[in-house]
Amino acid sequence: MEKFLQKYQQFGINLGLERIKNLLKRLGNPHLNVPIIHVAGTNGKGSVCAYLSSILSQAGYRVGRYISPHLVDWTERLSINQQPISQSDFLEVLQQVENAILPDEFPPTLFEVVTVAAWLYFAQQKVDIAVMEVGLGGRLDATNVCDYPLVSVITSIGLDHQEYLGSTIAEIAFEKAGIIKPNCPVVVGILPPDAQQVIQQRATELNAPVTWVKPAVWVKQNGIQQTANYQGLEYPLPLLGNIQLINSAIAIATIQILHQQGWKISENALIQGIEKAQWPGRLQWITWKQHRLLIDGAHNPAAAVALREYVDSLEVSSISWVMGMLSTKDHTNIFKALLRPSDQLYLVPIPNHPYADPQQLATLAKSLCPDLKNCQTYPTLIPALDAAIKNENTLPVICGSLYLLGDFFQLLEKT
Repeated sequence: MEKFLQKYQQFGINLGLERIKNLLKRLGNPHLNVPIIHVAGTNGKGSVCAYLSSILSQAGYRVGRYISPHLVDWTERLSINQQPISQSDFLEVLQQVENAILPDEFPPTLFEVVTVAAWLYFAQQKVDIAVMEVGLGGRLDATNVCDYPLVSVITSIGLDHQEYLGSTIAEIAFEKAGIIKPNCPVVVGILPPDAQQVIQQRATELNAPVTWVKPAVWVKQNGIQQTANYQGLEYPLPLLGNIQLINSAIAIATIQILHQQGWKISENALIQGIEKAQWPGRLQWITWKQHRLLIDGAHNPAAAVALREYVDSLEVSSISWVMGMLSTKDHTNIFKALLRPSDQLYLVPIPNHPYADPQQLATLAKSLCPDLKNCQTYPTLIPALDAAIKNENTLPVICGSLYLLGDFFQLLEKT
């Protein structure tokens, strides 16, 4: 399967809908047979998709979920009721997609091929509903081919992927507003004023009713169990961090709209669905060589702020950051959000991806936080981790890229 997908990687990122619409048409437009919830946003998309698919599964529906990126294996991207597609089924549906590509046309991108495979698989498997996560932006993203989503969701808007989406919050908001469709309800999280204005304007133009979500509040929060309340509904919240107050509220608001549309989702299914939701690699505790460490993607400034807020709530004296970042990311503002004088920093490359040079990151980090207790670079992840766990008085945290976490999960599988 890796070999099959590799041949499409050369076509990179090429936003636009014409190629995928033509490909879907040749396959009988499978996306038209799949009712969807469409989820966009700078951060929080994955958590919201995890909550939604888990709740709908608990309610007895057959639920497809499409996400990106994956952590370890491509099969993670396509699942039905939280069970990833098998390697053989994935390869079979990918082959069907490839057979529909005309020899004389410009080939689709890797993301387009996998997205078409998702639509085809979900249609063939006769899912009742699919939760579709936007890959990049929204307006020109390959997932944006459905004219009548049940609900469009925009979780958050911040600066990320500026090379594709624009350099300002308003420009990025315009791209994400592209998933809003005429007369289709929209659920929106907390946005900067510039983004809020753009989303509201687009929704008004399209007569799309908007639900502006406010965060849930903590009822109980301790090391063992945490409970939240949204509009009088009390529920256990398994995913960590204050950011989950807004993410879970967005999911509940979306389910409330489905309920109004006639979907049968009991309060019990909603509560159990949230309780059973899993989203690996986001504020997740892991044991490595008998040491407890925290892992989190935190690949943009807003996610870094949320991570720092969480570790500050733990009241640990210092953090040992094990980090690798892609070359395209906002390294300066990620470091500004994370680093404190008592911290230690261990920088590594990210295998098989265009990563930022660890030595250059070290120079940048020391200029931004001159009083770092320690700042070192390593050629691979394992020696960096070994160095980070040596000091018993600090909390080791792996972050900076979901691809780095994927590398770590692969190491765990081998040990």
